[in-house]
Amino acid sequence: MTGSQVLVVDDEADIRALISEILSDEGYGVTVAANAEEARSERGASRFDLILLDIWMPDTDGITLLREWSEAGDLNCPVVVMSGHGTVDTAVEATRLGAYDFVEKPLSLAKLLRTVEGALESAGTQATKARSMLPSLLAPVGRSELMQSLREKVQQYARHDASVLLSGEPGTGRSAFARYMHALSRRADEPLVSVTAASLTESNVEEQLLGAERDGEIRAGAFERAGRGTLVIDELADLNAAGQKILLGALEDGRFTRVGGSEPVRIESRVVATVAADYEQRVEAGELRRDLLAHLQILSLRVPPLREYAEDVPELLTYYVDKLVDSEGLTFRRFSVAAQNRLRNYPWPDNVRELKNLVRRLLLTGSSDDISLEEVEAEIAGTAPADEPLVKQDLLALPLREAREQFERAYLQQQLVLCHGKVGQLAKRVGMERTHLYRKLRSLGVDFKSVTSDE
Repeated sequence: MTGSQVLVVDDEADIRALISEILSDEGYGVTVAANAEEARSERGASRFDLILLDIWMPDTDGITLLREWSEAGDLNCPVVVMSGHGTVDTAVEATRLGAYDFVEKPLSLAKLLRTVEGALESAGTQATKARSMLPSLLAPVGRSELMQSLREKVQQYARHDASVLLSGEPGTGRSAFARYMHALSRRADEPLVSVTAASLTESNVEEQLLGAERDGEIRAGAFERAGRGTLVIDELADLNAAGQKILLGALEDGRFTRVGGSEPVRIESRVVATVAADYEQRVEAGELRRDLLAHLQILSLRVPPLREYAEDVPELLTYYVDKLVDSEGLTFRRFSVAAQNRLRNYPWPDNVRELKNLVRRLLLTGSSDDISLEEVEAEIAGTAPADEPLVKQDLLALPLREAREQFERAYLQQQLVLCHGKVGQLAKRVGMERTHLYRKLRSLGVDFKSVTSDE
């Protein structure tokens, strides 16, 4: 729809000039505004067919401006919001206020032109199109091959209705993957209901999951609240024995009966469960039913710990700075290159959750524009318990000798277990002379006799 009039609102002069040049070359009429005040003035003087609106501006942010226009009934053309890093909160709010779509910076020129064309063609129907931006904003952050592969697998799973088991360490973002899968699925317009297994007790689990009927009134349980959408059971291994039995029965039958009711209710929701990485040990210990797992892991996905895709840490840091500034009104700060490099080599024992909390603390407590290496060192000092597995210990925070001893101790202890406590076999495995190995084990305080007796 060349000839259409477009208003570009962005506080960065280079961005305004770039977009203006591109759209003008395509035959659009372009007007630019550097802030909310100029945008209001331009809209008062002219009529526009489309507005490209930046989120981050110094005087009034884009969401506030969009809300102002929406609440005044003055949103008479499609609006495309732009930002360096989209957040779920921003997407939901922009959608509610009537935005058509979301474009991430740095701008892809091809994506920008496609979005502009689509927005102009959809004038009058932007409300139905707006939710198209949500899946991309819900997508877990990261450009590493590992994260790209995970997103592709989730996209594949989203096309099906089978139950899914998401496993991984605490804090890895398993619930985020569940939300992403739901947003991509044909069930996206239906409810997403999440139940934390630990919150269900033996006395309330049946009613919480299946609902109840009393005095002619129906109280919907989790299955009914999810309807044709998605039901997420968080931390499945924390579900008590009674709850596991009830959940298994409902999944086997494909239906359930409310507490106090008599008529069966068909299950129409997709069930996704999250579980800790060591769930097989919970099965062996009798804490988690294997037959229940069989129903839930028709499709399964392992969500990796952050240390396995550490190259994405700088992007995650930037993402959470933008997200927390947007959602909590915190002061914007940038991580210095040295701070980013240090955190790329930090083991993140509590994974993405720890990273988000670290960013929040640094935004709350710092005053300078840049987050220094010294600030980061002060925050992460001594955060990992000494009994954490070696991969979760921050060896860079230790003097060389202590770091080497910790590594050697953990290495030899694990190798000794693999050798069933047999030092002769261990010597061959690690390539050390046996006498020297005995001295090394004693100096490190490794009790090889206890491993042998355990075996």
